[in-house]
Amino acid sequence: MKTGIVKFFNTEKGFGFIKDDESKKDIFVHKSNLNDPIREDDAVSYEVEEGPRGLNAVNVSRR
Repeated sequence: MKTGIVKFFNTEKGFGFIKDDESKKDIFVHKSNLNDPIREDDAVSYEVEEGPRGLNAVNVSRR
């Protein structure tokens, strides 16, 4: 599992970005891939899948 911090999350639109702790890259996250509700600045763990537009965070949980 990877870890990171929620950099941005729009609850109305249901998507945002997680900043990966290791690579410092932004990973897209959609509300359909959340195990727990998340907010900006939450510490999270997640897995990464390749999507049609790049990397997506899946199986996202707060730490």
